[in-house]
Amino acid sequence: MRLAKPVAISAALLILLYGTVLVFLAFDRDSHSASDTIRPFVITMAPVWALAVASAWILLRKPD
Repeated sequence: MRLAKPVAISAALLILLYGTVLVFLAFDRDSHSASDTIRPFVITMAPVWALAVASAWILLRKPD
């Protein structure tokens, strides 16, 4: 039971990583320059990753 939470969070982060690659490919499909790809990608994915890391940190910390 102790291992279930870290395994679930690891699986969620792997899915997020796969989704991140798909988002990058979607932005890159019709772009003409690097700035057409990178800027919207960072604006889109930075908050998602920040929320994911913060959530994982809260779920994995030891209770007081």
